[in-house]
Amino acid sequence: MADENNQPAPAKPKTSPLPMLFALLNILFMGAGGYYIFTQTLGYVPPNAKEEQLARDLASFRKSLNQEPMLYSMKTFTTNLNESSRRTLRMELTLEMLDAEGFEEVFQVDAKARDAITKLLNGKAYGEVETVQGKLQLKNEIIGQVNGFLDLGVVRNVYFTEFIVQ
Repeated sequence: MADENNQPAPAKPKTSPLPMLFALLNILFMGAGGYYIFTQTLGYVPPNAKEEQLARDLASFRKSLNQEPMLYSMKTFTTNLNESSRRTLRMELTLEMLDAEGFEEVFQVDAKARDAITKLLNGKAYGEVETVQGKLQLKNEIIGQVNGFLDLGVVRNVYFTEFIVQ
């Protein structure tokens, strides 16, 4: 028995603390990543100051929509329709601008806008402009062309005051 007491007890296998440390760090980083994603996407609540500013901007925008429209009458367009047609289009139009800034800006781009509209009209055939749907499509294309030249202003609508095809 004495020999049994003097013999060292069998050594317990050494366990490394690294797997436990890696597991703890993994849980910590997963939690931090989840918190970051939550705060940046799902849990994001904008500050009240931004909401108030948006409400003021919306109110001023609605007020500007209710103002009297700013109308800009362009000179008469007289142009040929596409090459295969021997028809001539005479058209006078008025642009309805969204606000006064756009109204002032449209004077500066008048020549560019007239050139773009003339090119647009030269590409049209008689069948494309004789129907009501064709005229509505032409209005939308003119709005797109003119808005492409404007930085601040926006064309709200186009009115044909004269539209003759011969």
